Amino acid sequence: MSARTTDNPITAVGPHLVRTVEEAAIACASTIGKGDRHHSDQVAVSAMRRVLDSVPVRGQVVIGEGERDKAPMLWSGEQFGCGGEGAPGLDIAVDPLEGTNLCATGAPGAIAVLAGSERGGLLTAPDVYMEKIMVGPASRDLLGDAIRLEHSPERNVRAIAEAEACETSEITVVVLERPRHRELIAGLRRAGARVRLIGDGDLSAGILSAMPGSGIQAAMGSGGAPEGVIAAAALRCLGGGMLGQLLVRNEAEERRLRETGVEDAARVLTTTELAPGRNLIFCAAGVTDGPLVAGVGLHQGQTETHTLQITNDPPELTRITRRRSG
Repeated sequence: MSARTTDNPITAVGPHLVRTVEEAAIACASTIGKGDRHHSDQVAVSAMRRVLDSVPVRGQVVIGEGERDKAPMLWSGEQFGCGGEGAPGLDIAVDPLEGTNLCATGAPGAIAVLAGSERGGLLTAPDVYMEKIMVGPASRDLLGDAIRLEHSPERNVRAIAEAEACETSEITVVVLERPRHRELIAGLRRAGARVRLIGDGDLSAGILSAMPGSGIQAAMGSGGAPEGVIAAAALRCLGGGMLGQLLVRNEAEERRLRETGVEDAARVLTTTELAPGRNLIFCAAGVTDGPLVAGVGLHQGQTETHTLQITNDPPELTRITRRRSG
């Protein structure tokens, strides 16, 4: 992706946000394979929160670990940063450890991740499920038309194949391996598509649908709504797109939606409604090796981190490898 000069204040704090996810990933590294996903998540949250106070912004967490009375830090609405009067405002959506089970079991694909924007640039999504279709640039303009959540998997695969100028047998769709996706998986296979089943991490899967050379054309199925917003920010930077619809399973979730200002849960949300910001940034540091980014490594007494930074102003994808002692 080509870069251009910019005075974008969100991009200017990119190095601080990269360090935020790096520190969370390093903290998690000592917990890989230990079988305690809650501890892995706790150390990631603590590390991320420490760094955020040094970011020169007036920041706010819009998607975090939950409500203030349930999360000791990184709760939705929490303020952070050391910026004074005149410092840029920054909204962030964070997942300090995407793939807690992956980290606990030593499986591939665990990452520390955040998305940022100017104030109001990220939807405040409650912690409920969301039905999603995520696609790359070739299929983006068909979303809401030939590609729709209410269409059958077969119909959507045919539309993606037409946009990609290939046969349906050449389309790879990533789906979380869950009982609720049984019919979706069957429909995709009837269409002739390749189905790549994953145990966790639909955020990474969605982003890969827009990454050049990933071999993935789409991600489908239901997963977390907060992860959907973070993925939308990355997809906008990469030129991909998505559709998302919040799923309400009980009265508690319905109440939670009302509390966060969601008036119509049945509405299908577009990429720009999920992440409407003019200036967007996405950062992900690998905890364990995965298709999106490599994990934390130890080399001759040094700790090596691998981080992906994507922005839309300038439109740029940067991979950062850093080594530090200890």
